[in-house]
Amino acid sequence: MESNNVLGLIRIRVRRGMNLVIRDAASSDPYVVLTMGSQKVKTRVVKNSHNPEWNDELTMYVNDPNLPIHLTIYDKDTFTVDDTMGNAEFEIKTLVECLTKGSASLPDGTKVGSVDPSHDNCLADKSCVIWQGGKMVQDMRLKLKNVESGEVEIQIEWIDLNKSH
Repeated sequence: MESNNVLGLIRIRVRRGMNLVIRDAASSDPYVVLTMGSQKVKTRVVKNSHNPEWNDELTMYVNDPNLPIHLTIYDKDTFTVDDTMGNAEFEIKTLVECLTKGSASLPDGTKVGSVDPSHDNCLADKSCVIWQGGKMVQDMRLKLKNVESGEVEIQIEWIDLNKSH
């Protein structure tokens, strides 16, 4: 791990997929792979579903908050190469910028910032950064690219390494 320049950690909750394409005869066995720089993490496989519920928490270290995180969904196959079921990318810049606004005095549930869907991002809906339970979190619904249909719901949360717990 390139820990000398680590600014913090990003926890990504991969909640669920909706209307994913079918890659096998009747269904798919989807899992999600996230990459940022040289890091790669993945969820578990959900069998026979085009609306999988993963609810997996994945953590990546952040050296550069300007690097996008790439998300790709695959269909797990036993005897052949896993099929791609679409991809998306998302930024953590807005979440990181909201951290600098100071959050100690904010009431729980305060909206600190937001990002609107545009042709420059994969957002399906407005994505809000919220101060919740003593943490800065951002919910996102991502439209998958390079595929006929599909969306993924995720939540990202910043983990500060400098805080004493």
